[in-house]
Amino acid sequence: MQGAGSLQNSPQSPQIPLPSLSSQMPSNVEIKAWLRDLGHVTERARELSASDGTVIRQHDTFFRTSKAGRLKLRDFLNGSGQLIFYEREDMSGPKVSNYSITHTDDPQGLTKVLSEALGQVGQVKKERRLYMVGQTRVHVDSVEGLGDFMELEVVMRENQSTEEGVAIAHQLMQDLGVKKEDLIEGAYMDLLHAKGHQNEK
Repeated sequence: MQGAGSLQNSPQSPQIPLPSLSSQMPSNVEIKAWLRDLGHVTERARELSASDGTVIRQHDTFFRTSKAGRLKLRDFLNGSGQLIFYEREDMSGPKVSNYSITHTDDPQGLTKVLSEALGQVGQVKKERRLYMVGQTRVHVDSVEGLGDFMELEVVMRENQSTEEGVAIAHQLMQDLGVKKEDLIEGAYMDLLHAKGHQNEK
């Protein structure tokens, strides 16, 4: 069975260079927000990163798990993927995400096996444009069925405090022009479920 691989340091595209793992479970400080003005945030991200960003297509399948946290298989639609387990509070504003991640070269096969063994929670399809600003991944996401969003992932360095990560996230929010009232809780999967329940009423 294919799919075993070395651990990576963040749930992102395999083409992006990543820092080495420490002995502890790696973590990010994250923010997710709805975008009122896609053009403005995209332009600011280009300016701050001095790049046009990297476009990544992602198809995430979420699975049932007995543990607190989320388990998903991320298919990059190019024959590669990542299996990711993460724990993160469902709250607006900066939050710490602890995660474990491994690479697979058979994402469709692994998705099938996990679906049969655990059952699916749902799927999220999106096109992501990734900008690197210092140690932070700035994601501009177009999510099928939801719309446009911005996500920040401050990749925490060894011995760096959570407070430092939160401060970096807050500063980037200001630099990108993201307002506090546009911050959202939970994952895209949660928003899709909530939208589905509303449509059933």
